[in-house]
Amino acid sequence: MIAERTTEDQVFAALSSPVRREVLRLLREEGPRPVQALAGRFEMSRPSFSEHLRVLREAGLVTERKAGRQRLYQLEAVPLLDVQEWLTPFERFWREKLTGLRDLLDRLEDEEP
Repeated sequence: MIAERTTEDQVFAALSSPVRREVLRLLREEGPRPVQALAGRFEMSRPSFSEHLRVLREAGLVTERKAGRQRLYQLEAVPLLDVQEWLTPFERFWREKLTGLRDLLDRLEDEEP
C-alpha cells in the first residue's frame, strides 16, 4: 500500500531539483517575479519550466497571483520550517560528532612528544 504523500514529502521532492532550488533562490533574493522573468533564466521549454512551477506550488513553496496579464510568483518559506525541524536532530548529531573529533585531535596533539 502506498502512503499518502505528506506536505513534507512534497517539499523534499521539490527541493530535489536544482532548477527548483534556483527558482526559490531567485525569488528569495529578487522578490516576486513574473513567469517570463523566471523562465528566461533557464534553458528549457516553457512547458518544462511550468512543470517545475507546478511542483513548487503544490509543495506550498511558491504562490501565484495575477497582476494584469502577468502571473507573479512569490516565495512562501513556511514549508521550509518543517524541513528545518526535521533536519535539526541530524545537525545536532553531526555537531556532536565533530566536537568529539576535535576533542580527540586536541588530546592527540597534547600527547605527541
